[in-house]
Amino acid sequence: MVTWITAFLDLSAPGWDAAVDFWTAATGSERSPLRGEQHEFATLVPADGDAFLRVQRLASGPPRIHLDLHVRDRRAAADEAVALGASEVADVGHVELRSPGGLPFCFVHAGETRRPRPVRWLAPGTSAEHTSLVDQVALDIPIELWERELGFWSDLTGWAVRPSSSEFAPLERPAGQPLRLLGHRLEERSGRVRAHLDLATSDRAAETARHVAIGAVVERRREQWTVLQAPDGRRYCLTDRHPETGTR
Repeated sequence: MVTWITAFLDLSAPGWDAAVDFWTAATGSERSPLRGEQHEFATLVPADGDAFLRVQRLASGPPRIHLDLHVRDRRAAADEAVALGASEVADVGHVELRSPGGLPFCFVHAGETRRPRPVRWLAPGTSAEHTSLVDQVALDIPIELWERELGFWSDLTGWAVRPSSSEFAPLERPAGQPLRLLGHRLEERSGRVRAHLDLATSDRAAETARHVAIGAVVERRREQWTVLQAPDGRRYCLTDRHPETGTR
């Protein structure tokens, strides 16, 4: 059973410091001391609750997201994932795998249990307050992989799929989990599965202005969400969902 999910922001080496500074400011967290043989890992520590966001400096390649699934028996979980269609890459204490569509993920030890509360923000020079929280990883799935990839994540986590449209299909997140998984059906027919972060906010206009002020660029605005690009080139979204519940 998956007890916790961590999203890893895998960052390119060029611009690493600026990217970590941006995501620390965007999420209202603090960066932990660096760790790893090359000092390539850090945790984004929330002000409240247990951590569920981490960063990794890549030796090469573009920015991406991978998921850490926290379980009590990593080896058994990996064997089950392979039976469901995943590919195992390495077992080095944690087990590294790829989903059927190529999204990287790992099984790691269980431990974290307390979901952070939304972060409160005060607009400069005003008494206006709003909240936000990274609370969702959208799985960006090409058309040809849609059914298989969505079924894989549902079977692996045990979370039921609750389609909301032809484009989106959220998985039903258990109480206490920090991140919901959202199936996002792309318009492209083929390619690899990737992922992006979504933040829920109580005031999308104010939250958008805050992100732009720390270096993000607005790409487009939709009825219920805004697409932005971080300084590291990563796309992510601000949504009108309730930061506490994840519902609209």
